[in-house]
Amino acid sequence: MQKIIRAVFFLSLLFLVACGGGGGKKVSRIDPNAVVDLSGRWNDTDSRLVADEMIKDCLSRPWYNNMYQQKGANPTVVIGKVRNKSHEHINIETFIKDMERALINSGTVDFVANAAMRDELRDEIASQAGNATEETRKDAGQEIGADLMLTGSLNSIIDQDGGEQVIFYQIDLELIDLQSHRKVWIGDKKIKKYISRDAVKL
Repeated sequence: MQKIIRAVFFLSLLFLVACGGGGGKKVSRIDPNAVVDLSGRWNDTDSRLVADEMIKDCLSRPWYNNMYQQKGANPTVVIGKVRNKSHEHINIETFIKDMERALINSGTVDFVANAAMRDELRDEIASQAGNATEETRKDAGQEIGADLMLTGSLNSIIDQDGGEQVIFYQIDLELIDLQSHRKVWIGDKKIKKYISRDAVKL
């Protein structure tokens, strides 16, 4: 009788392991710079590569040498609004941060905080005025004004037939002289992705 009970217990245990093990989750760490495209949608690789390529193109154009010679120093840039006009919910802040990194790491421009961050910094300076020591407090009205503002948009077009889908992305950026409102550079980057599967879900 005990043998039968043990056999039933053992078979039950195997059944539970088999049922529970099939739905387990496996997590593996991968290189953050690895190109992984599971869904075909805009992802971190697109953001990083587009930012690097477009900023490199921007800084290689004639406006840079002209402004550098005129100013006698690195131009100062601020990033304005970059609008997501695509069909996807995209965290555009990630793309903006990738552009900020590319601009700063280029060493060819000075970079200042955007409007939202400047408001936060001004609040901190106002707080220091009444709370920090005279030797350490920072004075208002000492900000560096930007020479240029970078703005842009991200658009997309979908073409789908059954289980086949093509997603087209176009990223447009403009660099504008804040004094004259003259556009000194316009750049665009296009990405087209073909997706083939049984059922495409948007």
